[in-house]
Amino acid sequence: MNQQLHHYAVVTGGYWAFTITDGAIRMLVVLYFHLLGYSPLEVAMLFLLYELCGVFTNLVGGWMAARMGLNVTMHMGMALQVIALAMLTVPDSWLSVLYVMMAQALSGIAKDLNKMSAKASVKLLVPKDAEAKLFKWVSILTGSKNALKGAGFFIGAILLDAVGFRAALGILALLLAIVLLLTWIKLPKQMGQMKSKAKFTQVFSNNSAINWLSAARLFLFGSRDVWFTVALPVFLYSVVGWSFTQVGSFFALWIIGYGFIQTIAPKLLSLGSKQHKVDRSTVVGLAAVLSLTPIAIAIGLDFKLEPSLLLIAGLAMFGVLFALNSAVHSYLILSYAERDRVSLDVGFYYMANASGRLFGTILSGLIYQEWGLQACLYCSSAMIIMATLLSLRLPSATAK
Repeated sequence: MNQQLHHYAVVTGGYWAFTITDGAIRMLVVLYFHLLGYSPLEVAMLFLLYELCGVFTNLVGGWMAARMGLNVTMHMGMALQVIALAMLTVPDSWLSVLYVMMAQALSGIAKDLNKMSAKASVKLLVPKDAEAKLFKWVSILTGSKNALKGAGFFIGAILLDAVGFRAALGILALLLAIVLLLTWIKLPKQMGQMKSKAKFTQVFSNNSAINWLSAARLFLFGSRDVWFTVALPVFLYSVVGWSFTQVGSFFALWIIGYGFIQTIAPKLLSLGSKQHKVDRSTVVGLAAVLSLTPIAIAIGLDFKLEPSLLLIAGLAMFGVLFALNSAVHSYLILSYAERDRVSLDVGFYYMANASGRLFGTILSGLIYQEWGLQACLYCSSAMIIMATLLSLRLPSATAK
């Protein structure tokens, strides 16, 4: 058990380091390229390959992990992120839309290799049938990761103001390379490797619960990114008048709070108590309540309420509810997944997650440019309602 806890700590630490760079590079790219004069749609397009590569990476990455081990795919992700950071340190004249999209494509591959590997590892480090421990460990991993992604947003904005775009990227690349070497030494090389060689056709799940949960996940994460990825930071900077540091700090605090809620989700939802278990009714109820939040924010903006206060309050409520939704999803995929093919099941699920992010990111730039932030918010609620309907097809009971 001590060895399991040690390996879990190493996986979590490596995931933390990667996540800081992922949050920082996203904030650096959004703000720096908006400053260079890119339109909201053009900024969104910079992330097109980032999200698109995530769709394929999760499928192929799950298969690769089953054949080579989760440790290998985890560190492949870290190495690709170092390369992606280095690619963006070139002069401005090199930073065409296509070039930045290619760098972001590598970053997207890196992110999903790392995330899939870290999440799947938790299933293998927890004893069988220990559902409460599984929910607790995955919630800590996911919640702490998201808190540090918020810190990454803050670090990215601060570094942009303090040392500039290229120096910031160089610092992040160096620190991640050091972590890569340390975690490679500490983790067992065959973790997550299937005893028999996995066939590529096995990447597609034949488990109906995983398929329905994956479909709901697609719309859930599309609902967040349709207003959060491009529309909101550009709105806060260009309409509300916040500085880069204020925008980065706000996103950092929001995601840190969001991550904290995820870490305590098992306590808030009382997994393992005799009175309540996490199941289909939990997923449906949380999603239904979440769908009301973006509509409420949009109506407030339509009625010309003070945007700073409205967005701060609305995002606080959205963050709490979205964190609980996401935490339950992250637990259920590991609960549904089979131990001997966990990387394949988790890879398929996060393929749907990446598809939702891709869909949401493109719509975020397009809808904001044509119709504004309120339209993004109404679209967000529609996506959450779709996730709610899909969740009705999940098994009625899962937690033990």
